[in-house]
Amino acid sequence: MVDLKNWLNQQREGGGLRSLRPVIRRGKGRLVLAEDPDRELIDFSSNDYLALAEHPALIAAAHEALSRFGAGSGAARLMSGDLALHHDLEEAVARLKGKEGALTFGSGYMANTGIIPALVARHDLIFSDRLNHASIHDGCRLSGARLVRFRHNDLNHLEELLKEKRGAGTPLIVVESIYSMDGDRCPLRELVELKERFGCLLMVDEAHATGVFGANGGGIIEEDGVGSGVDLAMGTFGKALGSYGAYVAGSREMIEYLLNRARSFIFSTALPPSVAAASLAAVQLIQQEPAFRQELHEKIAYFKTMLRNGGYSADLGPSQIIPFLVGKSGATLDKAGLLKKQGMFVTAVRPPTVPEGTARLRFSITRHHSTADIAQAAKALLEIMD
Repeated sequence: MVDLKNWLNQQREGGGLRSLRPVIRRGKGRLVLAEDPDRELIDFSSNDYLALAEHPALIAAAHEALSRFGAGSGAARLMSGDLALHHDLEEAVARLKGKEGALTFGSGYMANTGIIPALVARHDLIFSDRLNHASIHDGCRLSGARLVRFRHNDLNHLEELLKEKRGAGTPLIVVESIYSMDGDRCPLRELVELKERFGCLLMVDEAHATGVFGANGGGIIEEDGVGSGVDLAMGTFGKALGSYGAYVAGSREMIEYLLNRARSFIFSTALPPSVAAASLAAVQLIQQEPAFRQELHEKIAYFKTMLRNGGYSADLGPSQIIPFLVGKSGATLDKAGLLKKQGMFVTAVRPPTVPEGTARLRFSITRHHSTADIAQAAKALLEIMD
């Protein structure tokens, strides 16, 4: 067994020890730390990109479902926890993703660790991007399949590996469309061409793309027009959709199969009705209000313009997630502390969330942020990253 005290001391000395810091949300992208309730901070660490968590439509839907159905679903969906509301949500997600069906899960982690082991096993092969989310890596490990990791977003490397290692059967390729810690974008059109040429299944995690990209908020899959080439479109309700839980969309046959094989679905209590109702309201809202996306992208562009005009020359990427690499964990924590003193809450992201030597400040821009907030953040960043 690991020496707990020694391990904790090592993490503490290396700047890698994590701890929970309770916050009190003040609304409109503001919060205070419970330990320092007199200092209000602008939250630049939230994934509530479209500011839907506070939207009246989601709150009203959750209230109504809570009043009608109670606080919980009471059972797994294959027992007695299957509400018509869950089916309404899945039908809405399937339409959003241009698929025949969808299935909801308790979280993105549960989705990835349930879907992947249901699809592949010990004698199968998975090709996974090196920077995929931990839940994808854990799903791959749980499957027992042979895992081949290709260099991040390097489709030439993936093609070489497919030529060399593909073998018999149908391999699974797994990627994210927008990467959670780097904010960069997967070349999905080229990837679909590659997967079709080599006869693979393709699973795309759209956790950070759904709601933010695409004419209807359907993500990069919609924006790139590759829906028919993506076999499994996974995503979450807890980011731009402002609620909680996750989904996968695919063919009717695929969804029926996962309903019967994905253990994290079969053996988990169904999403609470209030959560499902809020998620359904969000899926409808992102299609009805494209102006939300437009406003967000204008704010993202403004932030990046302010940084470039201030002399920041590093690549700022194509999305609402903008990482600022520092390197060492201790130095990253110090810079996060400097930003806190200037009224901003920014998370210092450290290994093992990111590779060793790439600790970073991860900024995410949301609709909550005013131009004054964004200008303040850009000014402070330029000072501490100099």
